[in-house]
Amino acid sequence: MIIVIANQKGGVGKTTTAINLSAACAMQGKKVLLIDLDPQGNSSLSFVDSQNINGSAFELFTESESPWENFIYTTKVKKLDIVPSKINLAKLEAKLVGDFDAIFRLRDRIEQIRANYDFIFIDTPPTLGLITVNALVAATHVLIPIQSSYFALEGTDDLLETIEKVRSRPNPDLDLLGVLVTLFDKRTSLSKDVEAHIRKVFGKKAFKTIITRSVRLEESPAHKETIFTFSPKSSGAIEYKNLSKEVLKRV
Repeated sequence: MIIVIANQKGGVGKTTTAINLSAACAMQGKKVLLIDLDPQGNSSLSFVDSQNINGSAFELFTESESPWENFIYTTKVKKLDIVPSKINLAKLEAKLVGDFDAIFRLRDRIEQIRANYDFIFIDTPPTLGLITVNALVAATHVLIPIQSSYFALEGTDDLLETIEKVRSRPNPDLDLLGVLVTLFDKRTSLSKDVEAHIRKVFGKKAFKTIITRSVRLEESPAHKETIFTFSPKSSGAIEYKNLSKEVLKRV
């Protein structure tokens, strides 16, 4: 199962979801690979010391003959591996422009190791460029985090349109796994109104689990930990564990 976590809008909890959902699935006994395709590398920082990264996502795309072992790093979370990202990934689109197989690079690479993992999660940058399209072409499912704010659905139409374009030709089997309400503030009526609107728009595709706004979730990456080791009894840990159970049921 290859799940891309995508939303071209920044600050919606995409990387937080990639980190903690992949860890939660690994903690439930699944063999998991997290591929960080965001040049900012925030998912990577939670698991790998940047000074120890040699091969990264950039080389995964550009060095087609290099073995996967050069790019996969083990993490402190049992059964969870990661392909980290570095800032050089920002140069990838310029490098691949004009290549007729550019959108299939990641799919072709993943096919080589797909059988080794139960789940492959892909964290994407906040754009709808070539990197995100590569992830969508390679994936079996897409998970969309949406912040419970006034502009929550702004730009979502563009993402859904891109998903439909990918479905129409390069990846007809791509399925919307679900929409996740994030950064929910239960103290405000606005958050509740936005959540209700998201559920009205997406129906059963909206996950029952809601990720509430949490200081612990924001702090954990700075300590290079998932929420499960940083604050295992926090609301964020409980919510991401519940989300992982929902994901396992849906797939």
